Amino acid sequence: MELNQDRDVERIHGNGINTIDIEVIEGRYMLSGGADGVIVIYDLENHSRKPQYTCKSVCTVGRSSRHVHKFSVETVQWYPHDTGMFVSSSFDKTMKVWDTETLKPAEIFRFEGNIYCHQMSPIAKKHSLIAVGTKDPKVQLCDLKSGSCIQVLQGHRGEILSVRWSPRHEYILATASADSSVRLWDVRRATGSLFALDQHNGDRSKASFANMAHNGRVNGLCFTADGLFLLSAGTDDRMRLWKAASGENTLVNYGKVANETRKGLKFAVSQGCSPEFAFVPCGSSVAVYALHTGELVTMLRGHYNNVDCCEFHPDYQELYSGGKDCNILAWVPTPRKPDVEDEGQRSTTAESESTLNPAFEDAWSSSDEDG
Repeated sequence: MELNQDRDVERIHGNGINTIDIEVIEGRYMLSGGADGVIVIYDLENHSRKPQYTCKSVCTVGRSSRHVHKFSVETVQWYPHDTGMFVSSSFDKTMKVWDTETLKPAEIFRFEGNIYCHQMSPIAKKHSLIAVGTKDPKVQLCDLKSGSCIQVLQGHRGEILSVRWSPRHEYILATASADSSVRLWDVRRATGSLFALDQHNGDRSKASFANMAHNGRVNGLCFTADGLFLLSAGTDDRMRLWKAASGENTLVNYGKVANETRKGLKFAVSQGCSPEFAFVPCGSSVAVYALHTGELVTMLRGHYNNVDCCEFHPDYQELYSGGKDCNILAWVPTPRKPDVEDEGQRSTTAESESTLNPAFEDAWSSSDEDG
């Protein structure tokens, strides 16, 4: 994978970029939220009719707006069914539901503590709940229709650093906490979580604590696009891949995955290509892992400071990353080099290549120049 030489993203943020989201209706508009509270909407479409172009900002909720968040924006998300609305949450203890046309909040939810994360279900037809993670160990469920928090999920003992709805079952929610646990919930049930993930798969001889997903704060979650697997990241410098239905740890070994952030780690999983890849901020680089083997495929280097978020664009098969250097970078699969071997070598080359997964090799592996 390499930097997209033909696509730049206009630099608008004067402070670090914490969060980005691309709407799924057209795959055209991208949101970003900054450490200074600023929110920007970009148009990713090429209007220049030239191969090289810059994605321009369409509008900004800047520092001069009276509606701007007072402190860092931690999460932005498009309403999954309509680009006329998006939701942002912030360390100013508010979550705002915005009208995209007017750039004014249609609804403001206020909380007791900092908001680390929120998410609306990508598939829900029967509910309009936003799951919210704050400094409070209770997970809050806010209803877009009524404009109020209608339910709390109790079970965690630490602040909630990541919340993710299943893309397969609209009532299933995964939550990660500073208490080292990951819980899965059916939000229709009032009796507590379905289960907590256990890194030892129930082997009591290895477990110092019951049902701990990590030996540190769990600050990142991401489902695969089909909802069959859940990836978690913790400050124990480990990533774990779980079967979503059973909670079984698949025991894929990703090695050490450096993770020092005090907040949520915003990583992404590829969609629409096989095999799947995980894109994980790692210092000023993005680490690319083969999801099901754990192999570190390459490090994407281009930012000048820490990377804080990644978002995958399935339509373009592109990755967008945002960082403390105030830049958003676009990454594309490295094109395959043409074969230059003569006929005599071709059969042996084909033989050796057949042992490698061609999609894995061609699409995301580092080119020679990447180093």
